[in-house]
Amino acid sequence: MQDVKKTVRQYIADNFLMGESGAAFGDEQSFLDHHIIDSTGFIELVTFLESHYGIQIKDEEMIPENLDSLANIDRFIAAKQAK
Repeated sequence: MQDVKKTVRQYIADNFLMGESGAAFGDEQSFLDHHIIDSTGFIELVTFLESHYGIQIKDEEMIPENLDSLANIDRFIAAKQAK
C-alpha cells in the first residue's frame, strides 16, 4: 500500500505551501492550528483525497479527527479503504 502520509504531505507542499521546504511539518501537527491549510483548502484537500484514493467522504466525516493532520488522514483513508 502506498504511503498516504508521504503522498498527502507532497500534495500540501505543492498546493498550499508552494513547494516550500516548510513541508517538514509533523504527522500529528494540526493543519488549521499551524495555518498550513485554511477552511477553503480543506475542500480542495477532500477533493484530492476522493479522487486519488477512490473514496467518498461524507459531510459528517469532514471533521478534524479525520482530516486535520497527516496521521488523522492516514488512519481515515485506511479505514475507508478497508470497508
